[in-house]
Amino acid sequence: MRVEETFQAERGLAGLDEYQLRRYPSWARWVPLAMLAHTVLAVVCADEHTRPAPDDLIPLTCNEIQHLLATLVVPPLSNVAHRLRWSEWRRRHQARSRTSHYRRQAATQT
Repeated sequence: MRVEETFQAERGLAGLDEYQLRRYPSWARWVPLAMLAHTVLAVVCADEHTRPAPDDLIPLTCNEIQHLLATLVVPPLSNVAHRLRWSEWRRRHQARSRTSHYRRQAATQT
């Protein structure tokens, strides 16, 4: 089940689910680009998970990396500093949620 969920999420991140097949040549151009985008996200995410994260943050996820890359490539409505602060807040919130979830799981198992 976990593999299917990951596959569906990655399809959405890389844009593989946004193409409607009409002609082979355009499909043959779109799919390698989407696969390249997915590869970049996976490599950056794997590299991020090899480094220790700050105490109150979780490592960057593929979703977060995609948001940050989109922010740096497409001119955002707000400035980059705001987007980076938002990313940090979100990751801190996710870390707190994960800790709380693990505590609750541990309490129900004992």
